[in-house]
This record gives sequence, structure tokens and C-alpha cells, in this order.
Amino acid sequence: MTTAFDLSVFLPYRLAVAAQRVSRAFAQRYRHDFGLSVAEWRVLAHLSQSGNVSVREVFERVDLDKPRVSRAAARLEAAGYITKQPNPRDRRLVDLALTRAGRALMARLTPMAQAFDAEMDAILGPDAERFRAMLVRLGEGLDAGNGA
Repeated sequence: MTTAFDLSVFLPYRLAVAAQRVSRAFAQRYRHDFGLSVAEWRVLAHLSQSGNVSVREVFERVDLDKPRVSRAAARLEAAGYITKQPNPRDRRLVDLALTRAGRALMARLTPMAQAFDAEMDAILGPDAERFRAMLVRLGEGLDAGNGA
């Protein structure tokens, strides 16, 4: 007799549900306070830590498809938070960079992100550090081709 499949304990499902809930909870805050979408937040956050980078690098790093990153970049540019310029090494690529206004916005967003991160650690309690390490290990294992 085959055991029935239980989606509620299937790891990919549980991870996806948890990730979506955490992302949505944080998105509500920056959307309310700053009017940003998830894609805009991720572009800003990536640029704040990486400096000038191509649209290609952003979409590879922030887990969004290229059209979403491009639309977010266009909105951020129109708002004055980023600039676009041709990549000096490959003119087919466009580099994105934070403007002074973009850096100022990130200076306001960063404490909010850090406070939210601390709230997540509080929910996880003493297991927070171990949980983070396990997520890294899981991601590295999948990157190495060891996953399903």
C-alpha cells in the first residue's frame, strides 16, 4: 500500500510558502512607507551592496526575470533613484547605479530591513543562526547539482 502524498510536509512546498509569507510581510512595509514593489526593492538592495552592475547581473542575483528587473529599473530611473548607462566593457549591456537620491532612500530602507530581519530571528529563536546556515547549505547543494 502506497502512503498518500502529504503536500503540507513536502520541503519544497514548505520553503515556498514560508518564503512567500516572509517576502509579503516585508513588502507590505516598504510598499506602505515608500511605494516600492518587490522588484524595485530587490534592485535597490542589490545595487546598494554591489555598486554599478548590469541588468543581467541583477536579474541573475535577485531571483526575478529580466522583464521584471527592466520594468523596475525603468520606474526607479523615472523616480530619480538609479541611472542607466552603457557598460564600458560590453555596449550591449546596460549598467545600473544608485543616484544620490537612491543612496538616501537605501539609507532609510536599511534600518527597516534590519529590524524586519531581527523580527524573523526572534520568531526562529535560538535556532535562527543554524536555520540560516542550513539555508545556505541547501542553496549551495542545489547549485552544485546535488538537488532534485
